Amino acid sequence: MDFILLIVGLALILAGANYLTDGASALAQRLRMPEFLIGLTIVAVGTSMPEMVVSVLSSINGQSDMAIGNVVGSNIFNVFMVLGLCSIIHPIAFTKENTRVDIPLCVLVSALFVLMAYDTLVGWGASNIISRTDGAIMLMLYIGLMYWTIRSAKRPEKDENAPKPMAWWLTIVMIVGGLCGLIFGGELFLDSATSIARKAGISESVIAITLVAGGTSLPELAASVVSFLKGKMGMALGNVVGSNIANILLILGTSSLIHPLTLGGITLFDLLVSLLTAVLLYLTSFTFRRRELDRAEGVIFLLLYAGYIYLLVR
Repeated sequence: MDFILLIVGLALILAGANYLTDGASALAQRLRMPEFLIGLTIVAVGTSMPEMVVSVLSSINGQSDMAIGNVVGSNIFNVFMVLGLCSIIHPIAFTKENTRVDIPLCVLVSALFVLMAYDTLVGWGASNIISRTDGAIMLMLYIGLMYWTIRSAKRPEKDENAPKPMAWWLTIVMIVGGLCGLIFGGELFLDSATSIARKAGISESVIAITLVAGGTSLPELAASVVSFLKGKMGMALGNVVGSNIANILLILGTSSLIHPLTLGGITLFDLLVSLLTAVLLYLTSFTFRRRELDRAEGVIFLLLYAGYIYLLVR
């Protein structure tokens, strides 16, 4: 039965990604907003809802390592797996705004996460905990960052020859329906995969960083790959960068307000790998004098993810 639910969940994810991409693209056209910005905000927050549900429920139930591990694993998966696969399909071109503002912000937020989670590393406390104060700071930073990003976005020039935009009602239906398909499909896939893993005797912290994180990141993977196949590359990159920022500031901020989060089985190595993904993404924009993540670098990302998972489960 678990394997059947696995397949059904995957089918819902793929269908949801297709509708969400079309609806988000239509919204960008109607509002004359860059597709990257739509990916960074609406698509990113929508596809991060599974992480939100898992982390908040884990916080309520006192499972701090599950709440933090879910975010750590998701951020690693998003860069190494999602962008790695997308860049193999087609190299990902970065704009000047991506390399000067968007990706550096992701690096800074990831570094802040390490400092807030591992207090003993910098002498901020005697125990490693994300407190309610930390959570409030994270949420305020996220609100301020999103406000500034939307206000400072450059709108594309109006194209008089562009086809008539999709009707408002249909755009909303496609976005909401696509998100529902992604979230419910991801939940089915996650529950069945976790059940299989627990029966195999895998520990909770490893399940959180691998299966739970990978399962809750399936919406990002599906939405980004489908966006790429439809030629919406900016939306795919915005989805990953926005999701990683939302995972830390919005999701962990909310979770730690409910209940302070301790690391549990999550190690400093896991946190540093999460930071490394953002740093490497930034560095790829300067390799070989090309502002892009190319196929060779995508393969390296996939190999790094495989190596990280090997170290966890060996």
